[in-house]
Amino acid sequence: MNLRPDVELFLDHLTVERGLSRNTLLAYRRDITRYCEFLEGRGKEVAQASESDIEDFLSHLRSGDGKHSPLSVSSSARSIIALRGFHKFYAREHSQVDPAAQVHPPTQARRLPKALSVAEVEAMISGAGDGSTAQSLRDRALIELLYATGARVSEIVNLDIDQIRKPLTSLRLFGKGGKERVVPVGTFAGEAVDAYAVRGRPALKAGKSERKFFLNMRGGGLSRQSAWEIVRNAAIRGGVTTELSPHSLRHSFATHLLDGGADIRTVQELLGHASVATTQIYTLVTIDRLREVYLLAHPRAR
Repeated sequence: MNLRPDVELFLDHLTVERGLSRNTLLAYRRDITRYCEFLEGRGKEVAQASESDIEDFLSHLRSGDGKHSPLSVSSSARSIIALRGFHKFYAREHSQVDPAAQVHPPTQARRLPKALSVAEVEAMISGAGDGSTAQSLRDRALIELLYATGARVSEIVNLDIDQIRKPLTSLRLFGKGGKERVVPVGTFAGEAVDAYAVRGRPALKAGKSERKFFLNMRGGGLSRQSAWEIVRNAAIRGGVTTELSPHSLRHSFATHLLDGGADIRTVQELLGHASVATTQIYTLVTIDRLREVYLLAHPRAR
């Protein structure tokens, strides 16, 4: 099938017109490539795809095959969203009917993000090390900065050395779609970042000219996967048993701010959410926390 030009044209459109992140574009590429292979197995091209083909592909995603494990509801929903966008674009370019217009992605029950307690965050920071080595200075700075700013892991590992100013009291971040925001940085995080910049990073750099602020042990830029390993290992060493995810410190940042009295609009700006509706899920977390405290403290709560 000669589908690659159409796929590339669609991805170029997303890059230029929508400003989607590189990771999102890579996911869309994988989703659409798998879909094209599925159609090829049926002896079809994109122009011949029907609504039932797309619905069957969704079932295929959910059940898996010899090459792929079954996808979760959220992952399969992302795939269908990618296909809807692709078919809409393809139909417009070729003046065809859009077969995906009535195919809706599966929905799942909204799950509350899991937040660590303040004590667990402090234990994780302690688990990063005592600062006696370049690695422990880096790990501590990374975790302090993630919690201080509520930034996504990708935003922190992509920091350039020019974004780090001394004294570090605020940080300019570039989020999804290249959206820019400035977030304050607290004293603890500022001191940890400064210690890493002065004593840790030069030792890891090892003469290389890497521009990324956070470096791996070979002097190259730290990856998202490596950053997540650092967080997870620090949690283990700190005795934190709560289930973690790459967003755990981001969730904790938002929850602790709301618990402390911050208004939701401020938290929305700090997180870089385009809509306050995305941020409102954290208010449910704090309501649960209030209910827990109420049940424990009020003499006639139960």
